[in-house]
This record gives sequence, C-alpha cells and structure tokens, in this order.
Amino acid sequence: MKRTERHRLKKNEVASTVARAKEAYETYRKPILAGVVALTVIVVLAVALAAWRSQTAGQARAMLADAMAAERAQVAPAPVPGTAPAPPPAGSYPTEKARNEAALAKFMAVANAYPSSDAGIAARYHAAAMLTALGRNTEAVKRYQEVLDRSGSSVYGQMSKLGMADAQVAAGQYDQAIAVYKEMSANKDGYLPVDGILMQLARAYGAAGKQADARQTFKRIVDEFPQSAYSAEAKRAMEQI
Repeated sequence: MKRTERHRLKKNEVASTVARAKEAYETYRKPILAGVVALTVIVVLAVALAAWRSQTAGQARAMLADAMAAERAQVAPAPVPGTAPAPPPAGSYPTEKARNEAALAKFMAVANAYPSSDAGIAARYHAAAMLTALGRNTEAVKRYQEVLDRSGSSVYGQMSKLGMADAQVAAGQYDQAIAVYKEMSANKDGYLPVDGILMQLARAYGAAGKQADARQTFKRIVDEFPQSAYSAEAKRAMEQI
C-alpha cells in the first residue's frame, strides 16, 4: 500500500474516532456534566470537612492546654495577719481547693464540647482525677466510666479503670475496687505495670480489713517482681501485718 493511501486511511480513522467521541459526548453530555459537578462537590466537601476537623481539633487542644495550666497553677500563700497582703501572682488561686474547682470546670468544658475527640477524652480523665482530689469520689467513678466507655482498651481506658478503682477505695467500695484490681493484674499485656496494680490491690485488701489477702499480695510483689520499685515497700508492709 502506498504511503499516501496509508496516510489517507489513518486520517479517516482519526476523523471517525473523533466523530464517534463527539457523538457519544452529545448523547451523554448531561450525565457527564452531572458526574463532574457531583465529583467537584464531593471534593469541596471533603476539603471543607478536613479543614473543619483540623480547626476543631486545634480549638479542643487549646482549651485542654488552658485547663492543664489551671491544674498546675500556683496556690498563693495566705497573707500573714497584721501585714499588708501582697498582690497574688497572676493566674494563682487562694487555695488548692479553689484551683481544683477551676481546673475541673475547664476540663469538663472541653469534655462536653468535644466528647469524642482525643482532647475531650483526655479532659474527661483529668476531670475525674480532679473530682477524686476534691473528695467527690462517686462523681469521679462516673467520669472514669465515661472515659472507659469512649476509649475501651486504649491507654486512657486502662488508666481510667485504675483511677475508677482508686476512687472506689476512697469511697469505701472495697469489693468493687478489688475486683477491678484483680482483673487488671491478670492482664500481662496491658499498658500499666502489673507490680503497680498489685500494690494497689494489696492496699485495697488492707483498707478492707482483709489482712491475709493483703499480705499474700505484698508477697507476690516481693517474689515475682524483686527488682520493682515497690518491692522494698511491699516487704516492709508484709512484715508489719
């Protein structure tokens, strides 16, 4: 076949392909445009959602940082009677109780505004700790349970379970706390050290008046964790029972 003939056939084939494409576009123009518009909307929504989430996370972290600053704020000493009181340092509180109340309010503000975010879960955990420090142990147990419900077996979930048991001991709910400590001490793959949990379990037994169980648990720490930071304290406690 001559070169001119091949060139002519190629041009005809290209023209035919273009014509078919044009015809297909005209036939499906509306669905194609609708699809492009829909895809554009999806992309815009995805970008907007990502920006909103980033902004929300930033606001939550800023509120959490403010609450933690209140938790660590200075407690101004009471003025000496008969002397002119010096102005309290900026950001300080007159008493530890006042500081804890202020920090609690800030932590709960974060937890309520962003309940499912990492900052919100962390804030709820700190709020529970503040409630324990304020002696409001029943409320503390509820807040710890809320953290546990939201974070499951994560590190915050396990810390909340331990905090919940500590609050139960403070509230005199020894059997509930002992059950939690025993469950946690059986988990060798958890985030929290078993020897520390056993120490809390032994103290809970002692507070509940179960001296034999307390001694046996202290002995476990000495025997199973001889290099533990709790070993010397457990040995002294065991000898005193």
